[in-house]
Amino acid sequence: MGSSDLQAFRARILHFTSAPDIHTGAGVEYFDDGVLLVERGCVKALGRAEDLARQGLDLQSCRHYPDYVLMPGFIDTHVHYPQTRVIASYGEQLLDWLNDYTFPAELQFSDPDVATQAAQEFLQLLLQNGTTTAMVYTSVFAQSTHAFFSAAEKMNLRMIAGKVMMDRNAPAGLLDTPSSSEAECRELIEAWHHHKRLHYAITPRFAPTSSPQQLAIAGQLLRAYPNLYLQSHLAENTHEVAWIKNLFPQARDYVDVYDHYGLLGERSVFGHGIHLSDAEIARLAQTQTGIAFCPTSNLFLGSGLLDVARLEQAGVPLSIATDVGGGTSFSQLRTLSEAYKILQLQGQRLHPLKGLYMATLGNAKALKLDHLIGNFEKGKEADFILLNMNATPLQAMRQKTATQLIEQLFALMMLGDEHSIARTYIMGKLAFRRAEGDVLWVE
Repeated sequence: MGSSDLQAFRARILHFTSAPDIHTGAGVEYFDDGVLLVERGCVKALGRAEDLARQGLDLQSCRHYPDYVLMPGFIDTHVHYPQTRVIASYGEQLLDWLNDYTFPAELQFSDPDVATQAAQEFLQLLLQNGTTTAMVYTSVFAQSTHAFFSAAEKMNLRMIAGKVMMDRNAPAGLLDTPSSSEAECRELIEAWHHHKRLHYAITPRFAPTSSPQQLAIAGQLLRAYPNLYLQSHLAENTHEVAWIKNLFPQARDYVDVYDHYGLLGERSVFGHGIHLSDAEIARLAQTQTGIAFCPTSNLFLGSGLLDVARLEQAGVPLSIATDVGGGTSFSQLRTLSEAYKILQLQGQRLHPLKGLYMATLGNAKALKLDHLIGNFEKGKEADFILLNMNATPLQAMRQKTATQLIEQLFALMMLGDEHSIARTYIMGKLAFRRAEGDVLWVE
């Protein structure tokens, strides 16, 4: 097993081979003492330490983290990089929040220096929270999208992003036009789509801020280039849904607006989807259009409680997302904690295995990237994290009383946050390491 490019990481290792069966454990692979072998940035092998030792691996050559859990990096399917600095802005629901906080913040991204610095800060925050791939909204300014992709390229990250298309119902300084957005999107697609580990998403902010002409162009672009993504927002807020009826009186419903312009499909992900009719849900399922569940945002903005069981029973692809800055944390662990509570309020459950699956392989499947990332199958890209189950005194106290793996993972899901991320690796290379001993005791 000798190779100058071979790296061996020994730890407790958890990943998923498919959606987990919480009763039988099918789809879950856990090694209490496992080794992940990485060669040239990709997974070479995974197994029990003693089995790989018998096959010739020198366990002394492993980087050994016996107190940590090694998992695939988290994936975020809906997040806004220009909104980082307005996270936790007080007091509004969706439409007022956009006008009072989001739009003023995004106006600053007309300055290339602001966009460049913000992109670097945003990506560093993702890594600090164990997120190695995300589907990202930039701003209406094309150079902010170039700045984002440039920063992601330098960090060798697998990212999806797109320039926001917005030609009405927003401040004049944030508006593009159908023709300018088409030209800028084409230039960005040709520069960045499928460049190294990067992908492009056609990104009309949401139907109220795009004219019919612009939505038609979004559909044309989606069909003009292979394997583009589409991201937007859908039925987040009741006032938004009422607005749609006034803006698009010919449409049957909100989903029909997007459907009319050819924006539904298996590579389309819409944030929220809280206030949907049965007919809309059926159409999403029929077209395999995804919904990104954004629990911290839905609670913070008072948007509503997503009926996850209703969407899943209908067959709508579902992913989990932070939606920063409406969302209040970059941490997928905190996001899962709030998702659990939203489901509890509706008499539903979020098992920790299902939650961690959603944040890794499940989200990779939702983004059609599971052939590249999401678990430790041989040949996949080695983006992974080391989780400190004892990151805070409270977590350490709780873990001492948790005797079963499921109980330990549930405590992590409910109590964990960015402090639980000890290290983040991108294609086998260390990209973030948390300083130890960050708890200060004052006598």
